[in-house]
Amino acid sequence: MVAMTSSGTAVVTLPADTQIVITREFDARKHLVYRAYTDPDLIARWWSGERGEVTSVEVDLRVGGTWRYVMKANEGFEVAFHGEFREIVPNERIVSTEVYEMPEDHPMAGTPEAEEGTLNIVTFTEVDGRTTLTTVVECHAKEVRDAIIESGMEGGMQEAMDRLEQVAVSLA
Repeated sequence: MVAMTSSGTAVVTLPADTQIVITREFDARKHLVYRAYTDPDLIARWWSGERGEVTSVEVDLRVGGTWRYVMKANEGFEVAFHGEFREIVPNERIVSTEVYEMPEDHPMAGTPEAEEGTLNIVTFTEVDGRTTLTTVVECHAKEVRDAIIESGMEGGMQEAMDRLEQVAVSLA
């Protein structure tokens, strides 16, 4: 397993050519982390990290349901992701797809690779009142995994995870 240097408290590893694993411990019980992770009003408080302002959160939290998050980045452009829920075990596990909505002028916009996105497996594990959130991002190709890593996703993810913890703790 190859470890990457993490700027925040989440640890990012690349255990396989097509995987990204993100692990973050929270000082909150898992039902609170799960609620902050899945409730649209709460997602709006943490998802953008320090990178902008969330402008839309849609969550149909059921197998076959969809989700979509949109933010206006500090630089003025819009960033959006969407996906479909494949498996949901409340307070335990969420499996969903994730597709980055690329700007029309992006070289990969409209390609099958861009439309396929990733499969994300998120688990919530609690020990002694603390929750470990583990996200396994399954990419269909090493190039996709590398593009995600090179996009600067880690900095924004670290900020979002810090905010997610703040929101979860505030629910106690």
